Amino acid sequence: MTIRVLLADDQALLRSAFRVLVDSEPDMEVVGEASDGAEAVRLTREQRTDVVLMDIRMPGTDGLQATRLISADPTLAHVRVVILTTFEVDDYVVQALRAGASGFLGKGSEPEELLAAIRVAAGGEALLSPTATKGLIARFLAQGDAANDGRDPAHSDRLDALTGREREVLVQVAGGHSNDEIAERLEVSPLTVKTHVNRAMAKLGARDRAQLVVIAYESGLVRPRMD
Repeated sequence: MTIRVLLADDQALLRSAFRVLVDSEPDMEVVGEASDGAEAVRLTREQRTDVVLMDIRMPGTDGLQATRLISADPTLAHVRVVILTTFEVDDYVVQALRAGASGFLGKGSEPEELLAAIRVAAGGEALLSPTATKGLIARFLAQGDAANDGRDPAHSDRLDALTGREREVLVQVAGGHSNDEIAERLEVSPLTVKTHVNRAMAKLGARDRAQLVVIAYESGLVRPRMD
C-alpha cells in the first residue's frame, strides 16, 4: 500500500524539498502541504493521511498543539506524527511525544533516514532513533520533574494493570530495544514480545512505543540516566 504523507512546515522551500524526496519513492506519496498547525489538522482529516511530518515552530497553531489535536481525534487513531526539529535537544520534542507524536527526526538527517522514518512510523513500530529519543526524554524528564522525583502518580497507578512480564517488556522498550532484541534478552519469541507490547499499550492507553517510553519514565518504572 502507498503511504500517504502530509508535510507541515512554514518554510515553503523545505516543503518542496521534502515533496521531491517523498514523491520519488514508489511506496509513498505527498497528499498535502500545510504552513501552520491548523491547516495540518484539517488536511490530515481530509486527505486520509498516514504519516504527518510536523514542524514544531509554526505561526498560529504550532506543531505541538496540532499534534495534540490529531492524537485526541479517535477518527485519526491510525495517523502517526513524526516531529521534524532543527535542534535535536529541544524541550518541545518531549512535549510533542507526550502529546502523542511517534518520534522525532532532525531536519539535518540524511534523505535515507527520513524515508526510513516514514516507513517505520507507518508500520506502527514507531519509536524513531530509539536510543536518541530515549535519551532526550530521560534528560528532560529528569530536569522537569526533579521536584517530584520524576514520578507521575497517575501513570504509576496505571502500571498496576500490567503483569510482571508486561512490566519487564516495558522496561526493555524504554531502553530503546526492538522486539527481536527484547525476545533475545528475555528468551521468548518476537511474537510473544509483540503481544506483550500490544497489551501494555492497550492497558496504558498508549498510541505506540514512543508513548510507552514516556509512560515508563513518568511513572518512575525506569529512572533517567544523565551520563
